[in-house]
Amino acid sequence: MAITVRIMPNNVNPLVVIAAYDGLCTFEFGCAFEVFGLSRPEIGPDWYRCATAAVDAGPIRGAGGLTLVPDGGLELLGEADSIVIPGWRGPGARAPEAFLEALRQAHRNGRRIVSICGGAFVLAQAGLLSGKRATTHWHHVAKLAAEYPDITVEPRALYVDEGDVMTSAGSAAGLDLCIHVVRKDFGAKAANSVARRLVVAAHREGGQAQFIERSIPPVSGANLSALLDTIRGRLSETWSIERMASEARVSVRSIQRHVRDATGMAPGEWLQGERVAQARELLEETTLSVASIARHTGFGSATNFRNQFRAIVGLPPAAYRSRFHGGAV
Repeated sequence: MAITVRIMPNNVNPLVVIAAYDGLCTFEFGCAFEVFGLSRPEIGPDWYRCATAAVDAGPIRGAGGLTLVPDGGLELLGEADSIVIPGWRGPGARAPEAFLEALRQAHRNGRRIVSICGGAFVLAQAGLLSGKRATTHWHHVAKLAAEYPDITVEPRALYVDEGDVMTSAGSAAGLDLCIHVVRKDFGAKAANSVARRLVVAAHREGGQAQFIERSIPPVSGANLSALLDTIRGRLSETWSIERMASEARVSVRSIQRHVRDATGMAPGEWLQGERVAQARELLEETTLSVASIARHTGFGSATNFRNQFRAIVGLPPAAYRSRFHGGAV
């Protein structure tokens, strides 16, 4: 039986405007349009609206010989709830001043702005990353940091969420960020549904490494992937770093290195993320009490769960459930 997920976002049918420029990075553009531009009847009638806005006059040509006919010009940025900059012509290419000013005005008006890959350089040129954390493709992080020392560049992150401004690493990390936006607006169930349609991972933490510089040495006596899967299935239990090392039959120092190499995060940080992800799903899909969810996910007390969940997600569990709890129709 087909199941329709009815979850209400911040705004009914929020408008996502994707910037289109001559020399368009078509893969990054495709990532944004695939997530925000396609209809999702399985999620319900409150899904995003999507439009493309021309940054440049004349033909908008993309990589691969494609030509795009946008829905309008920069005036659309003022109507958007969210704006996506899918890549850019190059880290050294200056964006048109009209585009930069339109972004500044949209930001002043409370619009959320999302960049993929080299789009971070456009945000930097507009001054919208000053004093904030950001990332971009690993190949260009040094240039971003050198040219804009007032930005805290996260060289290993897949994406960085600063609330009203978000940046992602190269290419496919843009999909991770777009799905993260869906999760924030519609909840984990909707994000999982989109990910299934795209046949990609439902959730990768923003702090996960962009790439692994060397192959991960096998963990003696156990497979790291199997260990992490075991922990995911038994989050209610206590998983100290000593226990992880014991289960893997390696030293504490070794397990710390293996987990960081595989996930880009320290073991405790990774574990916390898995617990929060499971808690999100339980809040959305069940009527379990906060105390029960705290026990199921390993947070222990309801008080500790509320404090940790709010610190990471930005909402207390009850408010998150009120906003995102969905039922089958």
